[in-house]
Amino acid sequence: MPGRGIYRTIVVTLCAASIVATLGWAGTAHAASPDKRQLLGTLEFKGSLSKLPKWTRVLDKMKAWKGYFNDAATASHPSKQAWNTLKASLKDASELDKLKAVTKFFNKWPYRLDKANWGVSEYWATPWEFLKKSGDCEDYSIAKFYGLQELGFSGDQMRIVAVKDAIRGIGHAVLAVYATDDIYILDNQTVMVLSHEKYKHYIPQYSVNEKYRWMHVAPKKQTTYEKK
Repeated sequence: MPGRGIYRTIVVTLCAASIVATLGWAGTAHAASPDKRQLLGTLEFKGSLSKLPKWTRVLDKMKAWKGYFNDAATASHPSKQAWNTLKASLKDASELDKLKAVTKFFNKWPYRLDKANWGVSEYWATPWEFLKKSGDCEDYSIAKFYGLQELGFSGDQMRIVAVKDAIRGIGHAVLAVYATDDIYILDNQTVMVLSHEKYKHYIPQYSVNEKYRWMHVAPKKQTTYEKK
């Protein structure tokens, strides 16, 4: 007979799998575990990017990406020198110092709604579009995603995460970075870079990188009984 903890894990996973089936999500279930690297304490279900046209548009555009300020469109941008100086100063820096520096650099751009920038309610901007017009929460996350790749992080180490802010009751987006020691959250609302475990009010809806999309389900505490 399985132990109480194992039994509870099985029950939670089956409940989450039922939700995924109901929503028509074609993915792979990952059972809950005590690993602190389970993003924001959720169960994950991996699927394809086919149903995220706003993100796949960015990925298609990024096939021609040469790095920040390394193409004709951004070669004369006023932030070019500051970025190159920052990169040089971070050559031997720790992972966390790199995350803090990139957060501080891109958070200086002013927050602007997609409606004001693009005339639509939701638009995911490429890095050079962000440099030109700035943007909203997911645009900061995308800019940091590619900035960190220039500093040695791989795309597999990062995810753009769509969350619900339980305090404000609104949608939001952040960048999650799987560093060696922890998962860190990069948020346009603060220059602080903290462990994902500190963000109890962020409820992840889905996350993406360049290869996959994950749906997130928060496990519910359930009372279970074993036969004696």
